Amino acid sequence: MLRHRLPVSVLACSAVLALSACKPERPAPVATNRGVLPTMERVALAANACWFKSGDATFKPYRLAPELNSFSGRPRILAVPRNSPESRPMLVVQAEGTPARLDAFGPLMNGPDGERIKRDVMRWAGGDSAC
Repeated sequence: MLRHRLPVSVLACSAVLALSACKPERPAPVATNRGVLPTMERVALAANACWFKSGDATFKPYRLAPELNSFSGRPRILAVPRNSPESRPMLVVQAEGTPARLDAFGPLMNGPDGERIKRDVMRWAGGDSAC
């Protein structure tokens, strides 16, 4: 039987190519949509789960009032008194522009939980849904 001898460099290159072909590729990170509506949808879903449905003491006296279908181009969510939803909102979180610029204001932002609310909203707007 006749054997062909390949130079070591050819064998090494073949091995490297074979291994690199089998190497699993990391999936590309999913880009977070920074438009106003997707941003406010993320914020609304997380706020509902983490603030209102979780029994968070700060939000217990309030209910979520989402206003995402805004003709003004500023979708928003409101925290309104639970037993008087037509009353003035205690918290307004809204977004506008592309990429979305968020704003949060109202009496709850001036209280002791204002910084926590701001951190939560910014985290959720960025794509993190953790409470």
